[in-house]
Amino acid sequence: MKIIDFEMIKNLNLSTDEYMEWTKQVFLDKKNCQLPPKISMKKEGHIFINVMPSIIDSLNVAGVKIVSRYPERKPALDSQIILYDSNTGQNLALLDGNIITAYRTAAVAVLAIETLAIEDYKNVAIIGLGNIAYAFMNIFSKRIKDKINLKVYKYKDQAERFLERFQHCKNINFNIVDNYEDLIKNSDIIVSCVTSTDINFGKDEWFKDGCLVVPIHTLGFQNCDLFFDKFIVDDIGHVQGFKYFDKFKEVHELSEVLTNKDLGRKDNKEKIMAYNIGNSIFDIYFAKKIYDMCKNEKTKEIDLKAPQEKKWV
Repeated sequence: MKIIDFEMIKNLNLSTDEYMEWTKQVFLDKKNCQLPPKISMKKEGHIFINVMPSIIDSLNVAGVKIVSRYPERKPALDSQIILYDSNTGQNLALLDGNIITAYRTAAVAVLAIETLAIEDYKNVAIIGLGNIAYAFMNIFSKRIKDKINLKVYKYKDQAERFLERFQHCKNINFNIVDNYEDLIKNSDIIVSCVTSTDINFGKDEWFKDGCLVVPIHTLGFQNCDLFFDKFIVDDIGHVQGFKYFDKFKEVHELSEVLTNKDLGRKDNKEKIMAYNIGNSIFDIYFAKKIYDMCKNEKTKEIDLKAPQEKKWV
């Protein structure tokens, strides 16, 4: 079993186009995947450990991702992925999951924007400036067609550091705001990368007609569940447990929208929520592509010395 660590994946220098191509392909092939709802185990202090299995028949691969959040750890989020050949059950690889998690999550958010936002959007807001936000901006900034205004929510010194990192983006006018009302009002797109919150960020009346909300970790917008016009999700099975799921006016999977655009945005007045809760089929697909790139490379390997005899007890 190969060990593919963080530095190996980083050194591949995967491109924005690769991330987006892989993400779209997973959505289009979703019906041929086995995707049980993830198991989420929680402890006090906003600690969680999620176990996320799936099988992708088109790649003959099965896998499990384990992702955890410990607020006192740096970084708070950490993940690992184990791959199997789904035909033989052979262990293929153990991979660090951090780059994969960040960029598959970011690519799904960007694809949701490109599919569901109003045409000629101008005002975008972002809150939560961790690794996922940086991955999002790395992709999003390269795919913007026209100049936009980006409102960044101030928290400690994160907003200033975020602007410094992306100051080279000439197609973006940056503006730091220090309250939720200014962040949300008049925004065509609101992106949240916040990993933990116990509040809703905006009052109902702050969300303009035609807005698209992309809460990457599905937090902070529960009040919108009661009045938004449409909900586009990555997997219905993963959101059926939401408190107000039964009150969603209209809900479709993004995979359906990509193959039938009539299910997406109908006009520039619809308020749309993109709940992409995070499916392991993206992690396993990305991991298999990376494994294929590395399988002929000399890497660390581990042999668990599994028994070879049918009866070994």
